[in-house]
This record gives sequence, C-alpha cells and structure tokens, in this order.
Amino acid sequence: MALILGATFVLESTPPDDTAQMSTKPQAAPMPVTAAQVSTSDVPIYLDGLGTVQASNTVAIRSQVDGKLASVNFIEGQQVKKGDTLAVVDQRPFIAALDQAKAKRAEDEAQLVSDQKDLERFEDLVHKGAGTQQAVDQQQAKVDNLKATIEADQAGIESAETQLSFATITAPIDGRVGFRQVDAGNIVHAGDATPITVLTAIKPAWAVFTLPQRDLAPVRDAMQRGEVPAIAFDQDNTRELAKGMLLLIDNQIDQLTSTIRLKASFPNEHETLWPGEFVRVRVLVNTLKDAVTIPSVAVQRSSQGVFAWVVKADDTVENRPIQAGSSLGDVTVVASGLKAGERVVVSGQYRLRPGTKVGVSAAPVAQGQQQ
Repeated sequence: MALILGATFVLESTPPDDTAQMSTKPQAAPMPVTAAQVSTSDVPIYLDGLGTVQASNTVAIRSQVDGKLASVNFIEGQQVKKGDTLAVVDQRPFIAALDQAKAKRAEDEAQLVSDQKDLERFEDLVHKGAGTQQAVDQQQAKVDNLKATIEADQAGIESAETQLSFATITAPIDGRVGFRQVDAGNIVHAGDATPITVLTAIKPAWAVFTLPQRDLAPVRDAMQRGEVPAIAFDQDNTRELAKGMLLLIDNQIDQLTSTIRLKASFPNEHETLWPGEFVRVRVLVNTLKDAVTIPSVAVQRSSQGVFAWVVKADDTVENRPIQAGSSLGDVTVVASGLKAGERVVVSGQYRLRPGTKVGVSAAPVAQGQQQ
C-alpha cells in the first residue's frame, strides 16, 4: 500500500507540460537541397563527328617545259590570285624557236607567191595554145603543197608560242603558296617529281568527318528537308571555328568500322580552318518543339534505370523513373516521366530517401552547348 500511494503522489505532482514533452518525439530538420523547375523549350538536335580539314583545291606547281629556272616570284606562304606569275623559266630558247617558226612561214609564203605567178603564166600559155595542161596541173600541185606547208608553219608558230607561255609559270587558282622546293638557277624538267611549290585554296574549306551508321537515317531525312547547317569546333570541342553547310554523304558505309563519311563546306573567310587540322563537326538534323527539359545533373542512374528526384507539393521527395533523351550541354530532354512546372533536385541527391522532407533553394536555369 505504501508503494502504491507513493507512485500516485509522484504522478499527481508532475506538471502537465513536462508530461507532454516526455511524450513528444523530436522532429528531424528538412534536408537542404537545390531544385530546378522542369521547363519546355525548342531543343536543336546535333550529331557530332571527328574529322579533318581539306583544301577545296590543291595544285602542285611544276614546270611544263625544260630549262633553267630564271626566277621565283613568290614569297612562301603568300596569298596569290589566279594568273599571278609564280616563276619564270629562261625564255631565250623558246623565243628563238618562235622566231625560227615565223621565219619559216615567211619563207614559204614568199615561195607561194612565186609559184602562184608561175601557175598564172602556165594557165595563160594553155589558153594561147602554147602550153600543156600537164604543166598547169603540176604547178597547181606545188601551190597546194605550199599552202599546206604554210598551215603547218602556222601550227609550229602556235606551238612555239605555247612553249614560250609555259616558260612563265602562273597561278592556276586563287590560293596560298607553301614552301619553295626548287630555287632559281636549277634546271627544271616537265617530268620532275618535286614541284616548285604547292598551291592550296582554303577559301572555301572542306571538312571530312565520320558518324556512326545509326545516324545515316536522321542525316538523310534532314538533307531531304533542305540545307543542313554544320558547325566546326576545334578538336577539344571547346572553340567554335566556322559555320557552313553539309555537302554530301558518301555513297557507301565502311563495313569495318560501321561508320559513314560526310563532307561539309565552310566559307572560311577568316582562315580559321587549316588543311590537315583535326576538327569536330556538328550537324543540325532536327529541332524538337516544346520539349520537356531538365538540367542534366538532375538525371540519376541506378540498377533499376534512369530516374530523377522530384519535389512534391508537401516538400517531400520521390525517385521517379524517367525516359531521358538527347542532351544539349547542361540540359537533357525528358521523353516521359515529368511535366512542365514540376521541381527536380539538382544538388544533394545522395542524401535523399523516398519521403524525405527537404528544404529547397532554387537553382538557375541551365543553359549550354551540346557536348
């Protein structure tokens, strides 16, 4: 009885507030996270391939005649125009050959005048009955032969003039000359393997690059719709070099690598592309209208698949499965699982469990270029 009375006294003497505090468990603080809003926008779809820059035209400058290289009229690396003189072969032998051909024609023309007069005299004698028709025919043959000889002389003159013109080596295209490989004073020949220099046209420039075989269909569809824009970046994929258009798709697939080759053209007015340079080329094959997008850092992966932590209206989170599509820099397209206006966690996901209460701070909208 004494024990019962003592316990009753303790319970009755305990303040009501203290009893409430003993029965209430402490509440956990909300987990701090950063969240961004799901939005919609037009998202361009690029395909990215590695390739090399090619000159639109390359010409090895060689002499078309044999002779001594009298002068070299360009500076290495110089930009030249079509028709500019690059080098000159000693012209004296070709001038002499031209003069000889002209003299031969003049000689034959003088002989033709004499033979034509003889022909007229023979014809006059025949009319008077003092000559024979045979003599007239023979003289006519001589005249005709000389006329043919004069035509051959004219062809010889034209040939000599051509050889003389070849002695002056001019630029066949606009472009930039490379290293000088033959110096003035050397004997050059039409069959020399080593050119005097190499002339390249880098405005416009081409880029030949490869894409996986699976990208063939979207590229063809894009080309059927119209011109396909192309952008060239440096090989580190960080600096834009030039903008142009896709020219063509190669007519066969490389079966060893399961890739397709493509060629893009760039005006290259500022010569930012250089022949032989490695570049990354992006081609715009489509634009998704009003696509659902989220920051790429919100996309999580597990053994069950792809998901994102979604902040619900009561500031608790759930891990919702999503279907992620193409990425454009820091932004990823979501094909299903999310809708515009919802919030997704972009920082602090590793501490979350389904139903966790969170304290949300807003994150800026992610924007970027495709990686």
